[in-house]
Amino acid sequence: MNRLEEKYKETIKPALIKEFGYTSSMEAPKLEKVVINFGVGDAITNPKLLEEAVSELTQISGQKPVITKAKKSIANFKLREGMAIGCKVTLRGTRMYDFLDKLINVSLPRVRDFHGVSGTAFDGRGNYTLGVREQLIFPEINFDKVGKIRGMDIVIVTSAKTNKEAYALLEQLGMPFAKVGG
Repeated sequence: MNRLEEKYKETIKPALIKEFGYTSSMEAPKLEKVVINFGVGDAITNPKLLEEAVSELTQISGQKPVITKAKKSIANFKLREGMAIGCKVTLRGTRMYDFLDKLINVSLPRVRDFHGVSGTAFDGRGNYTLGVREQLIFPEINFDKVGKIRGMDIVIVTSAKTNKEAYALLEQLGMPFAKVGG
């Protein structure tokens, strides 16, 4: 069992039950999955870029990503329905906890001028979305082999019913939220 998962079971879950006054331990919010998405819009003109993105995402997540395709055609972008334009991976269980542990303790502190992540990027249903500007913050990525710097979206899906519950869960897991007002 991962140390983050252990911390959740032993200290975070009881603290959340106490804080929100749940009657059952099953009510306490927990992490369900983490989805990492790479959008590779340049893949329209150069399909090799998509292969690079897939290999980088595999290194970062430890799991083979799924290639995402365009849902509809957009003439201005020379995009046709069904063209491969990105890749994503869904992590659950131990892999999810391993990735989050690495993200919180290793990768985010490597971001230049880092003052914490936004505390307002919740969707109203307890899910949190984090945008990362470059894949170089992950220790698995070899700087010399990177063809193009790409951003990615990391969506943390929780079982929390409100933003407040999800915020409390992520904060106790160690997510470095920016201090509001200085």
